Amino acid sequence: MSQTQEKQNRWTIIQLINWTTKHLMEKGFENSRLNAEILLAHTLKCNRVKLYLDFDRPLQADELAEFKVLLKRRLNHEPLQYITGQCEFMSLPFTVGPGALIPRPETEMLVELTLEHCKTLVENNPHPVILDIGAGSGNIAISLAHYNPDCQITAVDISEAALNIARRNAVLNNVESCIQFIQMDIMNCKLEHLHNYFDIIVSNPPYIDAAGYERLPEEIKAHEPQISLLAGQEGLDFYIHFPDFFIYLLKEKGIAFFEIGELQASSIKQIFNRPEFEPVEIFCDLAGKDRIIKVKKR
Repeated sequence: MSQTQEKQNRWTIIQLINWTTKHLMEKGFENSRLNAEILLAHTLKCNRVKLYLDFDRPLQADELAEFKVLLKRRLNHEPLQYITGQCEFMSLPFTVGPGALIPRPETEMLVELTLEHCKTLVENNPHPVILDIGAGSGNIAISLAHYNPDCQITAVDISEAALNIARRNAVLNNVESCIQFIQMDIMNCKLEHLHNYFDIIVSNPPYIDAAGYERLPEEIKAHEPQISLLAGQEGLDFYIHFPDFFIYLLKEKGIAFFEIGELQASSIKQIFNRPEFEPVEIFCDLAGKDRIIKVKKR
């Protein structure tokens, strides 16, 4: 940024958008104009449309100083969602921070399939009992509670930092009374009191293999929790451990929905090829990639 222009306080909104867009593009950032708009809208506490309605308004010195701080964070590859502290999932607002994985749009399919299954239970079971494993920011559990208030949801996570974010999001979306959040390493806990307890288990577990993790963008590796992403050398640690848990925790004819990596369907089918389960179903996302697996207990 030109120091002369700063001193003269001549940076207008459109000038700053254009300069930032060009600078981010030169640094290799994709969607550089969108990045510039989001950072400036957050600085000015307005929406992106308002930026163009007031495109010729000069920025005040304190506004420009705050924007420069945010831009520096973005140039260090900090995710936009962590910089603004917010994101949207299932058309609901969520607070996000470094303690929890940023919700992804593709995970909405997991919630939608679970909600559809809940509809099939209404006649015989109007209050399905659901377990969300790896709650993270709470996006899955909170979305389920918002769109089906009759659900009884338990959300567990190994990270207390993630659960603190999830609890705040439950309050933000007025569903805190519908969800029980529990800090738990479910693979190392005694669960006698939960035997045959749940109608549905849902999870977006870690499923990235070691090689795939190394190929992730720097902003993911440097800022998002590794424990929420990496699942051993083959990316299958979660799935290998959980057939016995599903058998134990699910009621008869209970269902588990969970997200998978796009090349993992064949391996996961083999893992769940057991007499206690019906043949698994795979659901593809809008890009045609394997995304969700459905497991039903016989």
